[in-house]
Amino acid sequence: MKFPRFVLLLPLLAAMSLSGQEKPAAVPPPVFGSRVVHFAELKAFDTGVGERRDVANNPTATLERFECHISVLNPSRISHPPHTHPQEELIILREGTLDVNANGKVRRVGPGAFFFFRSNNPHNVSNNGAVPAKYFVFNFATARTHTPPAVGAPTAAGELASTVLDWPQLPVQPTKNGERREVVDSPTATLTHLECHVTTLNPGLAPHAAHHHPDEEIILVKDGQLAVTINGQTETAVAGDIAFFSSNDEHGLKNTGATPAVYYVVRVATEKTPPAAPKVATAN
Repeated sequence: MKFPRFVLLLPLLAAMSLSGQEKPAAVPPPVFGSRVVHFAELKAFDTGVGERRDVANNPTATLERFECHISVLNPSRISHPPHTHPQEELIILREGTLDVNANGKVRRVGPGAFFFFRSNNPHNVSNNGAVPAKYFVFNFATARTHTPPAVGAPTAAGELASTVLDWPQLPVQPTKNGERREVVDSPTATLTHLECHVTTLNPGLAPHAAHHHPDEEIILVKDGQLAVTINGQTETAVAGDIAFFSSNDEHGLKNTGATPAVYYVVRVATEKTPPAAPKVATAN
């Protein structure tokens, strides 16, 4: 069967037309909302120096980009050569030991350690221990990340410098429900506020009633078991799991295990964080 010549030319014309068009814009990643991320459900990828499990690389309600992954670094390996980047980074070491290079100063820390790398400060980590080191990485990008301080610039007054804190350094304060360890509480170069503490919650107890607040919150379970309720839905989180609470989503925690639950609390505020609702006065 013969087709008219113009029909035979249609595929060629269509290809020529498409070749002259711009490529369709990339679809932006979805907003990362409130959820519980279970370590056991994350796929591990070989990195050549250990393993990596990806959690998020998305915008949130108040962050231009929230990137989170979990790394395992094998003995006698480095994460990468010392480098810089405009986004600020927070790392919590769960297992093993690491030599942490923060702005040219190297310090060895063990399980439970916390380290924060200020925008454009040189940093990396190396494992000179005998066992693999597992650590949780959180990167935060905001509008201020587009105009970061110069590489290696001194920390501005009132802002959090690159910080390395080992677990024994965190002072313990008894509370009615267990214990609390303060970590940091300060503005940073790119965040209007960063607050972190560690809570120890005794079995059967909740730290407070379900509530909500404008700043976004990350929970990393260090030990034990928690019932995590988000907007009325509850699921269990165990050691290594992460809960993320989006701005003004209602959330609550309770220790439903037989032993104390220990968890890191990280709260971030940016220029996009809405103001807190005024407190309503009540009659006495």
